[in-house]
Amino acid sequence: MTKSKAIVLAVFTVWPFVYMILFMASFFISFMTMGQPHQHSDGMPLMFKIILPLHLLTMLEMFGLLAAYIIHLFKTDHVTQDKKALWAIVIFMGNILAMPIYWYLYIWKPLKSAHAA
Repeated sequence: MTKSKAIVLAVFTVWPFVYMILFMASFFISFMTMGQPHQHSDGMPLMFKIILPLHLLTMLEMFGLLAAYIIHLFKTDHVTQDKKALWAIVIFMGNILAMPIYWYLYIWKPLKSAHAA
């Protein structure tokens, strides 16, 4: 994997965590402004029109990331055979937290060491 592809993968890997924070913040703001008078518009609220598509796209991205990381895991020689099954479970179960760690340990560090050599 090239350095530029690894950086693009990192951006996609970090997005679900960033989105989770934005999602919670939007609901917190909605909750805090619930009692305030506001203009009623026809149809869905603007926040819902933004959050729903973003939420669906983030979920699709998570499935793609899961597939990409599992494929990388079983194709790479940087992870020892006895750790591959464990990493597959960790990536599947703790994906938002595990994927950035896996990316750093098994995608970024080997690239940095290959460029240093």
